This record gives sequence, C-alpha cells and structure tokens, in this order.
Amino acid sequence: MGISFDKALSVHPAAIQLRLARAELLSANLANVDTPNFKAKDIDFASEMQRSLNKTSMSSAPEQKYRVPYHPATDGNTVALNVEQAEFSKNSLDYQTSLQFLNAKFVGMKQAIEGK
Repeated sequence: MGISFDKALSVHPAAIQLRLARAELLSANLANVDTPNFKAKDIDFASEMQRSLNKTSMSSAPEQKYRVPYHPATDGNTVALNVEQAEFSKNSLDYQTSLQFLNAKFVGMKQAIEGK
C-alpha cells in the first residue's frame, strides 16, 4: 500500500505556494512605493485557495487584482506604505504557520512509517 502525498499533505503545499506568490507581489508593491503610476497588486488568498482545491493541479498562476487605494496619490501611485507593510507582515506570519503545519504533517508521516 503506497502513501498518497496529496492526501497526506492536504492543502498545505498549495497554501505555501500561494503565500509565496503573494509575498512576491507585496514586496514589489513596497519596492515601488515612490514609482509614479505604479498600481499596487494583490492576491485574494481565500478565492485562490478555493480555486486550487477545485482543480487537480496548481499549474496556472494566481489571479492578480489591483488594490483600490484609500487615498489616491497625485502621481497615480496606488501603494499605501502602511497597508502594504501590514499585509506583508500578516502574509509572512501566515506563511510561517503554513510551514509549521506542513512540518507537522511530515513528522506524523515519519512516525507512521517508523511505526511509532
């Protein structure tokens, strides 16, 4: 009887992949805080996770959405530094949590293989 890693690891690999893609977008937003006409982008994590659960593979890139600014800048830039920093921090903590869940899954599988 073989181990089905997809079933054993559950949604955690997809969550980590989405968190990483979101971190890249948020860091690009932060890097372009002073770039005229730069439009801040983000990923709707919940809807992208739902989409990935409904598909058999996570081959397509997550849908990027433009962030609607609270106070538009006169130069056309939609990056709000405090919003982006908060979202980046939250995403980083969620990424670490997903890694901890995945690690727990591997520890459990190792114990099952060893018969503990």
